[in-house]
Amino acid sequence: MYLGIDLGTSSVKAMLIDDAQRVVGSASSREVATSRPHPGWSEQDPADWIRATEEAIAGLKAAHPAELAAVRGIGLSGHMHGATLIDRQDRMLRPCIMWNDTRSHREAAALDADARFRAITGNIVFPGFTAPKLAWVKNNEPDIFAAVRWVLLPKDYLRFWLTGEHMSEMSDSAGTSWLDTGARTWSAELLAATDLDEKQMPDLVEGTDSAGTLRPELAARWGLGDGVVVAGGAGDNAASACGMGTVREGAAFVSLGTSGVLFAANGSYLPNPASAVHAFCHALPATWHQMGVILSATDALNWHSRVTGASASDLTAELGEALRAPSGVIFLPYLSGERTPHNDASIRGAFAGLGHESGRALLTQAVLEGVSFAIRDSLEALRSAGTNLTRVTAIGGGSRSRYWLKSIATALNLPVDIPADGDFGAAFGAARLGLIAATGADPLAVCTPPATAETIAPEQALSAAYEDAYQRYRRLYPAISAATAL
Repeated sequence: MYLGIDLGTSSVKAMLIDDAQRVVGSASSREVATSRPHPGWSEQDPADWIRATEEAIAGLKAAHPAELAAVRGIGLSGHMHGATLIDRQDRMLRPCIMWNDTRSHREAAALDADARFRAITGNIVFPGFTAPKLAWVKNNEPDIFAAVRWVLLPKDYLRFWLTGEHMSEMSDSAGTSWLDTGARTWSAELLAATDLDEKQMPDLVEGTDSAGTLRPELAARWGLGDGVVVAGGAGDNAASACGMGTVREGAAFVSLGTSGVLFAANGSYLPNPASAVHAFCHALPATWHQMGVILSATDALNWHSRVTGASASDLTAELGEALRAPSGVIFLPYLSGERTPHNDASIRGAFAGLGHESGRALLTQAVLEGVSFAIRDSLEALRSAGTNLTRVTAIGGGSRSRYWLKSIATALNLPVDIPADGDFGAAFGAARLGLIAATGADPLAVCTPPATAETIAPEQALSAAYEDAYQRYRRLYPAISAATAL
């Protein structure tokens, strides 16, 4: 048996798979609270991650005690970029500054102006990345900065709790702005530029490698045996790619989660930071990937749900099954800034084209289209970075909306594959990495794609209307950016 633990933004999910990669069981924790004490801030208490992990494991133990006892390997996944700061006594110094926190936009701009960062990492220094967060801490909380002994990413803090090891892996570390992404090693030069050094960074392994063993006291409490291997694991998107089998050149998926991701696997390192595409290491050795990232996908629909007082499912059901032509109402889903292609922490969301006739269903349609067009922006950015896709697979909670998938297929003008029933997300990908680390299995033989249950084709009758709406969407960005600049 193999266990995948996924530290999500809102909860922890634990999944058991067997030697044949069949899902034996899964369990999730209660919600993990996020604190937003100031506009643009987003923080979590790492103690809540531990509590949530214990809850998820307890759920598995209650339902599958014998299977849990047979676990040989554990894989980890988690939300990326978070700054989890530890002192010399391995104590937390402050709450974790999260991936969607944009307070460090000035520090990010300053680091990005240093040409070495893009040249070495292959990426823009985005405000959500880890290095500018540390620069912000240095500028605003100097006593905390002086006490930092370890800088850990969120899932790697869980690893420390599980194993006592300060370790990370390539896919997650590529999102810090400190990794030499082509060489797959920390850059001493970039660390020095933020007044840090390699001694404050965790040791690096590949996602398929062993990165410690489960502490005996945890193994005893959970009913596991001795010597359970904990794999390097992956950042959440790379772990999802392992779960989806998106590991070979040309394979791609679109993820509709809290954020939205267009993810393409690459057999070589293909940086193009000017496009605002992320060029990161993959979780498998000698592989890389590109991502276009939007910060609000289902988060945009959830915001609309809170404002209207209707559930997200009721809102999408109100649209029916048949895809509608864009109405002229346009929604920009920049509720917490945007990454690809704009790298704009200050911009905020907007509706345009509202009229007296613009009822709730029309606004819902615009929200879904706005996210679809933001993903189209990412597709155009990937194309400019040298990656041409022929199809994508849909994952994430938003992919349950057939209407939304029709909108995305038509906006991208690409077929969207729906995988056969099953959970192939980050927890499953993490469990696969745990299997590889524990058994030495061939990663490509393990990380295979699921069967396709259905393919949603672009609706050609609406392609011209969608293209016209997308061009109007693009033209709105400069005006909204100027109007909402912080």
